[in-house]
Amino acid sequence: MANGAPEEDGRLEFHPFSDGTERGYAGGSDDVAEFNAYMASFHAAGPRSVGQLVDALAARGRPVSRVVYTLMLPWAAGVASALYWIQPVLVSAIYHHYFHGYAGVIAEQYRRGDPSDVVELPGLAPLAVRDLPIFLTESTDPGDYFHTVFLTFRDLFDTLDRETSNSKATVLVNSCEELEVGALAAIGPHDVLLLPIGPVLPTGDETSMFKQEDATYMEWLYGKPANSVVYVSFGSLATMAREQVEELPAGVEESGRPYLVVVRKDNRAMLAEEDETELGERAKNGMVVEWCDQAHVLSHPAVGCFVTHCGWNSVLESVASGVPMLGVPKVSEQSTNARLIER
Repeated sequence: MANGAPEEDGRLEFHPFSDGTERGYAGGSDDVAEFNAYMASFHAAGPRSVGQLVDALAARGRPVSRVVYTLMLPWAAGVASALYWIQPVLVSAIYHHYFHGYAGVIAEQYRRGDPSDVVELPGLAPLAVRDLPIFLTESTDPGDYFHTVFLTFRDLFDTLDRETSNSKATVLVNSCEELEVGALAAIGPHDVLLLPIGPVLPTGDETSMFKQEDATYMEWLYGKPANSVVYVSFGSLATMAREQVEELPAGVEESGRPYLVVVRKDNRAMLAEEDETELGERAKNGMVVEWCDQAHVLSHPAVGCFVTHCGWNSVLESVASGVPMLGVPKVSEQSTNARLIER
C-alpha cells in the first residue's frame, strides 16, 4: 500500500501503510522470485510501518488498544490483537490440525497422487485430497509459486500457539454456528477462543477496488423474469487464461439462458482489440461487464444461479440472498469452500 492521507466515512478512518515497495505487487506473473521478494519486503516493512502508524495515532490522542489482523499478517500480533479469520471455520480447523500433528497424514495422502483419497481429521467429516486447501498440498513444495504463502500460514499458527501459551488466543471468524457448528467444535476449546461474528456482508454501497461501470446491468436485470438469469463471476483476484475469457461467455450464450458475466479489465487485457470488441458483440442473450455490485446483483429476484469461484465472501453473499451456486474453485481454499457448499 502507498503512504497517504487517511480517509474517513464518519465512523471509520482508513490509514494506508507502506509494504516496503514503490508500486506494490501487481500479480498476474508466474515469476516465483518476484512474488517471494514482495512477500519478504512486506514482512520486513509491515511491522515497522504499522508501528509508526500506531505511534502517530497515540500522539494524536487516539491510542490503539487492539489490532484486528487478517490472514497473511502474523507479524501484526506483536500488538494486542485478535486474528480475523476471513475463510470458513472448516478451513481454519484443517490448518489447525495440519500444524498440530496431522501434516504427515495429509502429506502421505497427497503423495499417493489420487485426488479422491480420503483424509480424516478429528471432529471433521471425511475430506478428499482435492477438497483440501492447496497451500497444504501443492504449496508445501519449496519450488511451488505459493510456497511463501504456506510458510506465512505456518508462522500464523506459530503465533497463535505462542499467544495461547500465555492466555487463550482470540480468533474472530466470518461465519456462524448455523453454517458450521461441527467445524467450530473441531478445534478444542482449550486451543483458541473462536468467536463467530458472521456472516459479515457488504452493505451494497461500499467503495470497490475496481471502477464502477454505470448500472445499466441493473436496468437489464429488471427486464428479466424471476430466477431466470445466470450470473457468472470469478472474484477480484483470480486470473483467467485467454481461452477461458473467450469461451466462457460463448458457453453461457449457448445455454439459452439470460446471463450476466463479469470479465475484469485485467483479464480482458490479454485479448486483441478486435477480440475484446467481439466479446460484447457476441452477447445476444446477456451482458458482459468489467465490474458489478455483486451484493445488489445477487439480491435481485431475476438472478436464479450463481457460477462462482467459491471465494468465501461470494459464498456468504449468495447464501444471504438465497441464490443456488455452481462452484468452479480455482485456488487457495476454494475447493474446501465448494465441498462445504455441497454438504
